[in-house]
Amino acid sequence: MEIRTDLYLGDSRTELKKIADNSIDLIFTSPPYADQRKNTYGGIHPDHYAEWFLPISEQLLRVLKPTGTFVLNIKEKVVNGERSTYVLELILAMRKQGWLWTEEFIWHKKNSYPGKWPNRFRDSWERLLQFNKQKKFHMYQEEVMVPMGDWAKTRLKRLSDTDKKRDESRVGSGFGKNISNWLNRDRAYPTNVLHLATECNNKNHSAAFPEGLPEWFIKLFTREGDVVLDPFMGSGTTNKVARRMLRHSVGIEIVREYYEIVSREIEPVELVLLEPEREYDKVSI
Repeated sequence: MEIRTDLYLGDSRTELKKIADNSIDLIFTSPPYADQRKNTYGGIHPDHYAEWFLPISEQLLRVLKPTGTFVLNIKEKVVNGERSTYVLELILAMRKQGWLWTEEFIWHKKNSYPGKWPNRFRDSWERLLQFNKQKKFHMYQEEVMVPMGDWAKTRLKRLSDTDKKRDESRVGSGFGKNISNWLNRDRAYPTNVLHLATECNNKNHSAAFPEGLPEWFIKLFTREGDVVLDPFMGSGTTNKVARRMLRHSVGIEIVREYYEIVSREIEPVELVLLEPEREYDKVSI
């Protein structure tokens, strides 16, 4: 089976209608933030952002498989000296639309330079909101495990009696931990904070994210041959990474210049997987 990368030029609200129901395994995207990139995308006022985005998220809800995941990279801005609430309003509106707000990841931009304003400091993080259609979805946690931290060298050296059994949470949450489970392990599960440098070398787009960002979520939520969608393609980072990782992908971009650049950069390559055809073949081209 050849790995396919299908690119659409146009508005996501229109182009998404060409994609079949329940055909996408992962949606990973970063739409224009409120009142930003005005020269390129026109800008959407924070008061109207949810209203603008809901027709798009309605289509995304339709095309995502029941076992799939939607990861939304977005960040509120400061308006008149205080944080805008448009991201929170969008989350609430999407929940009413039928989405489950499953998790929130934080991208820590570890190379942010210092800065301050009269009432705040430099932002060095962005949200990555995880939405799902149902509580059971595909998630391959072992694919993103990390080397055991230095904490293990001292914390696991001398175990108390409590450490050797399940220690129930004191707040009655039903959660607990067993420290001894981590003996003789060299890898651990990560937290929901990703430490990645920002993209500084991409001159084709004003807000490109680093390849490591979509790569991490593609590992976590998909297998080879699955389908990844970016309805706000921009410089095509998600699609390029998906192709390298042997995933099919679909990209939608409204700006012709970006669309043409990505079309030239993603050359047809004969990549074959020895697997049967999947639901992706129902996607309209």
